Amino acid sequence: MSTEVKDSSSAAPAAVDPRLLVRESGVKGYIEDFQRRLKGGDLGALPVAIGLVIIWVTFYSLNENFLSPQNLSNLALQIAATGTISVGIVLVLLLGEIDLAVGSVSGLTGAVLAVLNVNQGMSAGVAILAALVAGAIVGAIHGFFFARVGVPSFIVTLAGLIGWQGLQLYVLGKEGTINLPYEGGVAMLTHTFFPHAVGFAIGAVIVAVYLLLDMAASRRRAKAGLPSRPISESVIRALLIGVAIFVAVYVLNQAEGLPLALVLFIGFVAAFDWILRRTRYGRMIFAVGGNAEAASRAGINVRLVRISVYVLSSTMGAAGGVMAASRLFAVNQSSGGNNELLNAIAAAVIGGTSLFGGRGSTYSALLGMLVIGSISNGMYLVQLDSSVQFMITGAVLLAAVVIDSVSRRGRQSSGRA
Repeated sequence: MSTEVKDSSSAAPAAVDPRLLVRESGVKGYIEDFQRRLKGGDLGALPVAIGLVIIWVTFYSLNENFLSPQNLSNLALQIAATGTISVGIVLVLLLGEIDLAVGSVSGLTGAVLAVLNVNQGMSAGVAILAALVAGAIVGAIHGFFFARVGVPSFIVTLAGLIGWQGLQLYVLGKEGTINLPYEGGVAMLTHTFFPHAVGFAIGAVIVAVYLLLDMAASRRRAKAGLPSRPISESVIRALLIGVAIFVAVYVLNQAEGLPLALVLFIGFVAAFDWILRRTRYGRMIFAVGGNAEAASRAGINVRLVRISVYVLSSTMGAAGGVMAASRLFAVNQSSGGNNELLNAIAAAVIGGTSLFGGRGSTYSALLGMLVIGSISNGMYLVQLDSSVQFMITGAVLLAAVVIDSVSRRGRQSSGRA
């Protein structure tokens, strides 16, 4: 009797978690997967994509210059610095924590960059590297007090927001403003535009790299005995991405060309997305954000992961500060202030990263900044008061959090939280 039971159990097909399945059934498979995600409360980037289309159509109807190549080029430059900071915010939000100090960190590191490059005569490359290292050190301090000492992240980074701003004023000195050379290496970061042919070549390289990585991932899944998408599907996906990239490059070429700042920003987004989805370290970040206690019992060094994420967050804050200084040709007492921190956090949340931790993507920074930047840019074109901009941005942020909360309840009810 035991043999029969054994045989029947061995003959039973193994249940496969649908979340592990790759959409293998063509268009029908994608539709079924999309419906399953909607029923489970996983809306993904759908709300922000719809919102972005509505925003663009609205402002285009009010002012046709909104979608002109020159204005879209300006929009790309406007979102690059704060968007880079937002990439680091996404990593912290995935832990279910917050970093209120990145704005001050961007201002402080911008001041370090300006002092070293202008006052001390260091080369642009060395000064930029020093600024990034300074940001990493600041992040390590935040992570130490949060992960090792046990101070809540809100308090640690709130203290950092105040303290690093004071250090920024000290570094800048009595004058409070340091101007960067217009033709210097720092200025080139946000004032360099690739020639038309180079822009298309960069797009082709991006598509080729995406296709190779996607095919490599499919081979790894096949070797592990998991369903993998066919090569034809990978090629079709790469072609669709290629069309979108080449259209964007073509439009930007009608202005001044593909901006280096945009390439850097999207490069950060893509690189960290690959780290989160394709590496063990990325899976550890999601695990800690989903359930820190369970992650610890699984053998993950939770403290180390938390410290490293804050290091990366502040480093990205420093990168954003460098780009902001490059765009303005100067660093002053208000650098890193104003609404930079709020916009960076809002972009991550509006783009779809959950405030509850464990769910999101660095592409949230790109989508969210497109929404915020489009609102700001469009209102400037139609000459609406800045007060209206703040109210609309706040409403969009609230809507994003409401959608996140409702989606979370949907995932909990379906057992996918």
